[in-house]
Parts: sequence; C-alpha cells; structure tokens
Amino acid sequence: MSRLPDHGVYAITDGPRDDLVEAVRAALAGGARLVQYRDKGTDRARRETEARALASLCRDHGAPLIVNDDVELAHAVGADGVHVGAGDASVIEARARLGPRAIIGVSCYNSIERARQLAGAGADYLAFGAFFPSPSKPTARPADPGVLCEARMLGLPLVAIGGINADNARLLVDAGADYLAVISAVFGAADITAATRELASRFT
Repeated sequence: MSRLPDHGVYAITDGPRDDLVEAVRAALAGGARLVQYRDKGTDRARRETEARALASLCRDHGAPLIVNDDVELAHAVGADGVHVGAGDASVIEARARLGPRAIIGVSCYNSIERARQLAGAGADYLAFGAFFPSPSKPTARPADPGVLCEARMLGLPLVAIGGINADNARLLVDAGADYLAVISAVFGAADITAATRELASRFT
C-alpha cells in the first residue's frame, strides 16, 4: 500500500529558485498534503541536493515527496515516489526500481483509455489535465472536468492539474478530484502559505 493522504493540495515546485526549500516549507505550513519536485534543469548535482533537502523537509511534515519524471533521482534521495508521463519510465520499471511501497503517479492527460491501462499496470494515482490554461504548460492537452467523473470507476485517487487556482478549484473537487496539483497559484503567490491554505479550503 502506498502512503497517499486522503485528499488535498498537491504542490508542484517551479524550480530552479534560490528559496526553494523555504517556499516548500511555506506551502506545507499552508496545508499542502503532497509535494512534487519538478525541475527540468540539467545540473544533476544541484537537483540531487535540492531533492534530498525536500525529502527531509517533507518527512518532517508527514507529506510524501514525489519526484517528477526521474526514477533514478527519486531512488537516490529516498523520495516517496515518482510521477511519470508519456515518454518517461513505465509504471512497471518505476515499481521495480523504487519498491512496492513507492507512490507511482501517472499523467493521463484527457484519456480514460490511458488511465485504464496505467491503473492495470499498478499506478497509485491518475492525473488528468490541463483543465484550464496553464502558464507552466501552455501547450498542454485540454481536459474536461467530466473526465474526472468518468475516471472514478477506476477506483484510484485522481489528481487534477492545469491552471488551477482558488477561483476554479471547487469545480474540480466537485467533479471528483482528490488532489489539486498546483504550481503557479502556490509558488507564484506573494504569500505561499495563505495561497495554499485558500486552495485547501476548497475541499471543505
């Protein structure tokens, strides 16, 4: 069994940034339940140092740390799991490397068929989106909230991603999202803790 919390804000980092650890600490203080380390840079040493620091911080706060795309980095720093998309390692490969208790999350975009296949392969959560225009991924495939309703039949936790903010978050929670994956609405906010807390309130 993976160690996923019941529901909540899934904070995804927007690195590189000099205040990364403090920014994540602020998100955790606001109630983030999951954290994903997402950094597309090529400086392996920096990424490993940052991911290791976040793994320790998240452990102290009881929040799983997921590494975006990089199974080997997740293994090296003792992260709780990895998130993989099309073109990354398969669920089976990630599971073999990280072990049975690792959280393996997958990008399903707007495809129920892809979600069904990945659920069968052993994914722990299914991520759909982008539901709204996203400054982080402006070319992301659009998804309709109805895909969340349809995906409930697969019996796995559902993550909504893409342009989510405090104004539109409730629509996705009502459609069936267990987690709201957010980048800019958290880490681009002047007050990260307050922004995270406001998003978390959409689950109540």
